[in-house]
Amino acid sequence: MIAYIIICLLFGYIFGCFNTGFVIGKLYNVDIRQYGSKSSGTTNALRTLGAKAGLLTLLGDMLKAIIPILLVRHIIFPDSEYVKLLILYTGLGVVLGHNYPAWMKFKGGKGIAATAGAMASFDPWLIPIGLPIFVISVAITRYVSVGSLLISLLFPIWIAVRYPGEIHMLLVALIYTILAFIKHRSNIKRLLNGTENKLGQRVKIDNNK
Repeated sequence: MIAYIIICLLFGYIFGCFNTGFVIGKLYNVDIRQYGSKSSGTTNALRTLGAKAGLLTLLGDMLKAIIPILLVRHIIFPDSEYVKLLILYTGLGVVLGHNYPAWMKFKGGKGIAATAGAMASFDPWLIPIGLPIFVISVAITRYVSVGSLLISLLFPIWIAVRYPGEIHMLLVALIYTILAFIKHRSNIKRLLNGTENKLGQRVKIDNNK
């Protein structure tokens, strides 16, 4: 079982290291890690490069979690009685790869889109619950970080309710949440200080940089 877990973590990590925002930024001749929040995730791509780049980054970061999870579920370990736990670890590997990609000196994104992809492919019923929570919270507060943190909190709550007694699965889901809060430390500080950037604020690009 330990060997399977390691395989899934590494498998997910490899997929997670594909940094969609960085690649799309390069198409615009911009390293988005040099602007805004210095993250290469969806929100910074949106603020730095616009709606199209933000949407493409979101889709790419979700797909890089969905694809390896589907492979683990249906091809690599389809008959394992622990397949749900293994796909949780696969998604966790993706988030770790996204947040800390080795080839980018461990400077990646904040992992929310990858977490959302992992949640959706783990249990599609999370989509009609998680999506409204995210949209409504962002619409009310105008803070993407608030919606992102709420989504990360939803995962362990969902596991606890849907899979009572599955402590191992719950602990893995909690790691997703902890990683989200760690990567959003600066956002949380700005939220508390009232200086967090609101949705729609753009980052000025210096083309001579």
